[in-house]
Amino acid sequence: PIFDSPDIAKQLPAETRKFKQVDNTWKFTIHLIKNKEYNVLKVCSHDNLLDKITEANENLDVIQKELNNYLEKKRDLFLVNDELLEILSETKEPTKVQPHLRKVFENIHKIEFDDFKVIHSMFSGEGENIKFLKEINPVQKNVEFWMGDVEEMMKLSVRSVLQNSIYDYTQKPRVEWVV
Repeated sequence: PIFDSPDIAKQLPAETRKFKQVDNTWKFTIHLIKNKEYNVLKVCSHDNLLDKITEANENLDVIQKELNNYLEKKRDLFLVNDELLEILSETKEPTKVQPHLRKVFENIHKIEFDDFKVIHSMFSGEGENIKFLKEINPVQKNVEFWMGDVEEMMKLSVRSVLQNSIYDYTQKPRVEWVV
């Protein structure tokens, strides 16, 4: 699924092509094995199979190296490569980033999506809910861009809540304000 992501395919086009070649080689080999006319000896002696598998292996090494370089450029988060890949490959399903939010943002337990995948608020680990000043629509955006929008809206929304709290402090009795 990594190279099925339009975002990754756009940013790593050569590796995406190589991966599809490797995938096709693998599928072709498996198809031969499943074919009832062939046995293992016939499959292994198939024209250029060793060369194709050797080339596929070399391509996988190149793909892995370039994928690691790509991930290093994105590495401003406290995530391991598998988590980062999962997030970056989920451009079509933004709700799948929920399990990783705590590692990306301090004490963000989850973000609230509506049925259209628009983001309206965030929840802390303690269950506190802060509505965003403006909703965020992650659809048709690369995940790193809309996650940047979440970070910016998180800052603006928390700042707004704090400013309202300061104002409320001057207007309400302390006991009522604390609650």
